[in-house]
Amino acid sequence: MARFREDHVLLISWAADCAKRVLYLFQLARCDDRPAQAIRVARQWAYGEVATGVAMKASVAAHTASRSVDNDPVGSNVAVAVARAAGYAVATAHFADHCLGGSSYALKSIVANGCDPQIELGWQSSKIPGGLRDIVLNGLRIRLSAMGIDAKIP
Repeated sequence: MARFREDHVLLISWAADCAKRVLYLFQLARCDDRPAQAIRVARQWAYGEVATGVAMKASVAAHTASRSVDNDPVGSNVAVAVARAAGYAVATAHFADHCLGGSSYALKSIVANGCDPQIELGWQSSKIPGGLRDIVLNGLRIRLSAMGIDAKIP
């Protein structure tokens, strides 16, 4: 059970790192702290400082922030994707598989910003915890394909 917890902490930390790298794109579009707060709570959960319920509330708040951008007539697909990346990153506390959302929505924000996701994907891939690399990359391959993101998985 200790190894499971250790892997879970590694995954939430990785997902939070992925979301944090694109957070500035949200902050350029909005004065809304919910995605940044979600990333902070993800790190607090990893350190054992907050319960999973707190992390889930932060996830709901980040996803609500994404919908508030989505409902705005001048909303930005970039900001929506960043807020979702943060929401999924912190939701990893509840279900480890959500780490893929932290990564894939960060990549989606890069694409929505008109950039090639390959460099960011390379960075993300290099930071996947060692023993989890194959399973995470396989899941990410499926997720990116479903999202229509054309990127070569290393």
